[in-house]
Amino acid sequence: MSLLTLLPAGRRLTVATGTALRDVLFEQGVEFPCGGNGRCKACRVRLLQGALEADVVERERFTPGELATGWRLACRHGVEIDLTLELAQWEMPVLSDHSPFAFVPQAGLGIAIDLGTTTIAAQLLDLQTGHVLAARTALNAQARHGDDVISRIAYALQGGAAELTDLIRNQLGQMAAEMEAVPSRIVLVGNTVMHHLFCGLDVAPLATHPFLPQHKARIRVTPSALGWNLPETTVVEFLPCIGGMVGADILAGVVATDLHNREGLAALMDLGTNGEVVLAGRGRLFCTSTAAGPAFEGARVTMGMRAATGAIGEVGLRDRALHCRVIGGGVPRGLCGSGLVDAVAAGLDLGVIAPNGRMLGDSMMLMPPVSLSALDVRELQLAKGAIAAGLKILTARLGATPSDIDQLYLAGAFGNCISRSSAERIGLVCGPITPAGNTALLGAKRALFEEPSAWDALADRIEHVALSDEPAFPEIFAEEMRFPD
Repeated sequence: MSLLTLLPAGRRLTVATGTALRDVLFEQGVEFPCGGNGRCKACRVRLLQGALEADVVERERFTPGELATGWRLACRHGVEIDLTLELAQWEMPVLSDHSPFAFVPQAGLGIAIDLGTTTIAAQLLDLQTGHVLAARTALNAQARHGDDVISRIAYALQGGAAELTDLIRNQLGQMAAEMEAVPSRIVLVGNTVMHHLFCGLDVAPLATHPFLPQHKARIRVTPSALGWNLPETTVVEFLPCIGGMVGADILAGVVATDLHNREGLAALMDLGTNGEVVLAGRGRLFCTSTAAGPAFEGARVTMGMRAATGAIGEVGLRDRALHCRVIGGGVPRGLCGSGLVDAVAAGLDLGVIAPNGRMLGDSMMLMPPVSLSALDVRELQLAKGAIAAGLKILTARLGATPSDIDQLYLAGAFGNCISRSSAERIGLVCGPITPAGNTALLGAKRALFEEPSAWDALADRIEHVALSDEPAFPEIFAEEMRFPD
């Protein structure tokens, strides 16, 4: 056994000699966005005591000065001797839901689970009263193999599919057990990749064009097949996917916002590595997903991180001077998605960033030591261009434009904290915007009380539009990358 001391948190962990640092540090809040392949430097730690010989990858990623002061990539090492490491600890809040909704009382208990790529939220409900009796949130244990669905698919295709399935089944089973209840029904929602990995389906079809799921219907799994210590009478169901990369979490969002019953033109957006959009109008429903890239989540940004302690979450202008808010206060460690959108909007207003994305100089200092680089602006252009193009193509199906939308719902944590004015300034969205919170979890809770066949019918009603099959998409995408003048 070896002693691992983590600073500044002051944690002392006894771990088995030979254990990969990645496995230990993931549980302590260290992220591995590139799946531990040594590409992104997000898992960097500083060696204070002990020995970690820098390998060829680290010698490429760090300067000689950084290596001399102890900087290493955690994903490249194991715990062979006692070590003391300096790493920045932060807490990542997981968006839950406590929205009221109408329901028909039933007997028993139910668990609703929002299985996200990054985070998991689960709630235990009394089906008679609708009250939330217990809740659990966590980082998805699969994230040690990459923080986006592309990384997970790649790991699965390299032989890690069974491991990813076991990881998430074991984690959810433990979360359910911690609630100390015997539910009669458990409903799960998540994107198509999470659906396939949890259900043990082949993700290979999601890796290549036309990116169609192997199975998109609602799937029921027995507790014994999952390895869960629950009666076989407990119904465990993963709600249906819609198509392509549009999963059950988006279907739940449609129900949570009542999008399918609204008059006029309304839309739902969930912005992440994959940006999903649903448009409702004139009795029809369209959906699409677009590879927005992880900029909205702070990834592939020079000093990017998730919306957690130490991240710059807001950037504003006061007398033409930049003012930043750091989540949790103190010295900033990085820039999250909402801060990125704000920073670019401010740069446009200051004239530091041109409508074509070109920046005056190589970077714009936000709050020392965090700055915005020209490459960061490009990442946001790619993300916003993909989303805006997808929305434009969907509205065209109804002979409309995005400016005709009466109501736009932004789902998820990013939609909850993004500045509406900044989103409009960069051309990401326009019109009335409503932060909708965790619509996936709210929809999953509603599903505990409703007939499953109704969800199947709704999923079949939504028309999936594959942007890769749209001849006009490349041209529209290029147009939408430009920021408004």
